[in-house]
Amino acid sequence: MNNSEKERLAAAHAGVAPWRLWGPYLSERQWGTVREDYSPGGTAWDYFPHDHARSRAYRWGEDGLAGISDEQQRLCLSLALWNGKDPILKERLFGLTNSEGNHGEDVKELYYYLDATPTHSYLKMLYKYPQREFPYAQLVEENRRRGKDQPELELLDTGIFDDDRYFDVLVEYAKAGPEDILMRVTVHNRGPEAAAIHLLPQLWFRNTWSWNDSAKPSLTRTERAAVLAGHAALGDYVLHGDGQPEILFCENETNFQRLFGLALSAGCHFKDAFHEYLVHGNRSAVNPDLDGTKAGMLYRLTVPAGGSQQIRLRLAGRALRSAPQQLSKPGNGAVGTPHPTNSFADFDNIFTRRISEADEFYADLQKDISDTDARLVQRQAFAGMIWNKQFYYYDVPEWLEGDPTQPPPPPERKHGRNSDWKHLNNADIISMPDK
Repeated sequence: MNNSEKERLAAAHAGVAPWRLWGPYLSERQWGTVREDYSPGGTAWDYFPHDHARSRAYRWGEDGLAGISDEQQRLCLSLALWNGKDPILKERLFGLTNSEGNHGEDVKELYYYLDATPTHSYLKMLYKYPQREFPYAQLVEENRRRGKDQPELELLDTGIFDDDRYFDVLVEYAKAGPEDILMRVTVHNRGPEAAAIHLLPQLWFRNTWSWNDSAKPSLTRTERAAVLAGHAALGDYVLHGDGQPEILFCENETNFQRLFGLALSAGCHFKDAFHEYLVHGNRSAVNPDLDGTKAGMLYRLTVPAGGSQQIRLRLAGRALRSAPQQLSKPGNGAVGTPHPTNSFADFDNIFTRRISEADEFYADLQKDISDTDARLVQRQAFAGMIWNKQFYYYDVPEWLEGDPTQPPPPPERKHGRNSDWKHLNNADIISMPDK
């Protein structure tokens, strides 16, 4: 049996082609984690709550909805959503903290990892997005009120999906080559009426420059209405969006004024600029110079009742964009790398091929399993394991001592949480149970 995914795996193991350079290494929630906690008493949930996440730069990692990144999480790509009614741009998963949930911390979203291959040559995820205003306050208040002997209030219990007024947002990735990644987002309107939705794929750099004197990368708009990402170590990448999206820019920097009332970095276009622009109509929040360290391609769509709309994007190393069009074997490099003037000519064919190859890979892997349902269950279980890979960065000595350009951590840290773990320095892809 022809098995292209096995060939890619062999090439990756042999160091011939870095098929694992890019993967689903982006967490869906970084806020409230121990790594981001610089409080005196180790109260991570209170120090970095969900309300801060859209406005505050992370120190040790990034998060995003249905996102991917390179293996050191230098450059990230994910999807943000807005239904025109929510008070918050949907960029990451929402959940309850330990003190808010009657059974402890808990994500209150509906999302499903549907398919994946080991080299991430094909990935598929589903997110269910309500068309009504997301019930943030109701979920917090009611679960906080309930006791431990009572059931949790789940998102479905709020009635937010009644009358099928929701979108099925299907996010897929297919690799044309190790550094040539196709992103396809299909929105299905399950409701009885046409409904508007804003899709905002976002490309940004993890903030590594605010904590020390490391070089700051850059995102700029190109003449072809694309985004050029320049990074000293990772190299250059170009993000193309099909159609005519509105391209937005800002910095992956903390909005000190909103969070702490400090008038620092006057004139800076902060991390929450896209939220401000869409939800509050604040046009001055985004950078008119069309550059920064965070960029978005905004698509404003109306999806008919029972219908669907689709957007397409392509992120590729700049060197690939100047290469002639070629078709080569999967283990040897790029497949269908396009000419820079037509990034989407072979887009649908590549997706068709990668899905077929994923089917071939699992057919071989599961050839001894006769039950169809068992094969489906196992395949989606593998998808969950693959999607839950995460770039986990945590240098405990530096976390304890603080960063050169930042205020020192509170003195209590010297003898508090993780003070005995000075030997721990993680910067790797690990498997997480609920990233």
